Amino acid sequence: MDTFRDGNIVKPYERLNQDQLAELHRASMAILEDPGIWCYNRRAAELFEANGAEVVLEESPSDTFWRVRIPESLITKAIANAPSKIILGARDPQNRLDINAEIPRVYFGSGSESNIWLETELDEYVSAADQNQKRMLPRHTEKRGSAALLCRAAHLCEQLEHLDFFIRPVNIQDDDIDARNHDVNKFFASLNNITKHVQAGLTCINALDDVIRMAEIIAGGPQALRENPVLSFIACVFKSPLQLVDDTADKVFAIVEKEMPLVISSSPQGGSSAPIQEAGIVAQINAEILTGIALTQLIRPGTPVLYGSVPVRARLDDLHDLYGCPEFNQYNIDCVQLARFYKLPCYSSTGVGNSKVPGMQATFEKLFSHLYMAASGAQYIHYAFGLLDRTNTFSPLQAVLDNEQVGLAKHCMRPAKIDAAVSQEALEIVRKVMATSHKLFTRHTRKPVRAGDVSEPYRFESKDMEDRVLEKALAHMGELESRPPKHLDPDIIEKIYQEIPGVLPRLKQI
Repeated sequence: MDTFRDGNIVKPYERLNQDQLAELHRASMAILEDPGIWCYNRRAAELFEANGAEVVLEESPSDTFWRVRIPESLITKAIANAPSKIILGARDPQNRLDINAEIPRVYFGSGSESNIWLETELDEYVSAADQNQKRMLPRHTEKRGSAALLCRAAHLCEQLEHLDFFIRPVNIQDDDIDARNHDVNKFFASLNNITKHVQAGLTCINALDDVIRMAEIIAGGPQALRENPVLSFIACVFKSPLQLVDDTADKVFAIVEKEMPLVISSSPQGGSSAPIQEAGIVAQINAEILTGIALTQLIRPGTPVLYGSVPVRARLDDLHDLYGCPEFNQYNIDCVQLARFYKLPCYSSTGVGNSKVPGMQATFEKLFSHLYMAASGAQYIHYAFGLLDRTNTFSPLQAVLDNEQVGLAKHCMRPAKIDAAVSQEALEIVRKVMATSHKLFTRHTRKPVRAGDVSEPYRFESKDMEDRVLEKALAHMGELESRPPKHLDPDIIEKIYQEIPGVLPRLKQI
């Protein structure tokens, strides 16, 4: 099996030079030596100690943890054991992802697990001054995330041609969902409605065996799943600053022991849980991610793991996340370069809007980061579709709009097709055209258009004096959602329901 989604191989924009990368590495190693990390997981502390870290139990009336001071040699060995290339599988083999730290091939996907779904509808309004003047204006309604809406999100994302992988963008909060059945239902709702790679965090460690068994049924058995991992996991093992979380570390142990790919993610906020200065937040997040990656390699050398950088900046008025700012791009591009410096596959972020509704502000904030992060050469970019109000809201309409933006960003990042043969062909066309009376190149556009070398006009453009982007995007979204879902084979669905406890019967019908 050697088929994959194309992705975009780019010539990376590099913000940092080699001396600056080396200085950030030095600063990260210094952080791990002093002050070290606050480890709240006994098993992790013991594993670090057995491999050369200095570990001291620290107790107080309010807190107990292990102070772990990690030598650079431990990190260096772990990085050497981590694979530079990872294959993330999919139900449809054409949708597999080839993620290679040494090849800046860019993929875009969804993400966030937001609690709010924003539904947008259009209402007709009549001008008070002229009743013949009518306009369609958006009306937005917030809905609580549910399993049915997650199914709908997965089905929509299946149709978005520029979305390469699926991280559930909406949390399921149904009354019949609890900690025991949350994981099996979120993975089933996703996998039953999309043929692209599916990734999520693990809510409850006790559900891991059932989730893995579900994936094995879908992939065709345990060995088939290892060869084509149709799902993978995210573990945000650090609570910034520098605190290794007990229950998340347990999940990392369990996932690694199951030989499944995972992201070691960290998301400090510059100005609150990390320094706001670029050098400070990047050195800290790098120390946190490398420690998490080291943990995976101490558990099982060769574990497929992604360097999961999600740094954000604080607003200085209310300390909420601020995504639509230059620092967001700067922090993230630095992390992409560090991942490449270590030859580790990189999971990064783009396309989050501070705006609460689709519109001009959201478009500006998102396109600003879509372009920069695509240019950075990050292999696996999440958050790129549908997120508003930071990461609190998922808008399916915005996801459709973002699909167009990501497509344009991908087109901008395409490598130039210039060589002797191409130049000679162009020269011959110029000579042919100049020998005609009309001197127009129109008839020579067919070949590059058919080859996909020429971009199409913006899908939602208006040719009159009125901006109708939202109206056109809603109509397109309706057409996408009306397409038949690509459900799992009925026999596979039946086997899942027979073997996996807790999957809601009503999801069969969605």
